[in-house]
Amino acid sequence: MKIVVDWDRCEANGVCVRAAPEFFHLDEKDTLHVLNENVTPELRAKVEKAVRDCPRYALSLSDD
Repeated sequence: MKIVVDWDRCEANGVCVRAAPEFFHLDEKDTLHVLNENVTPELRAKVEKAVRDCPRYALSLSDD
């Protein structure tokens, strides 16, 4: 399972960082970085919460 970001929608508001800091990071310029796009089964729930909580619906998960 992989994290997919729709960069046109992303506002880098940090909701995903708070939900899953193992996968997302905001730098000093408020640019979002995906630290690891491959979701491990034990952390899947945290990433799913980040996807659900994104106010711009910029995150999704793919089985690819």
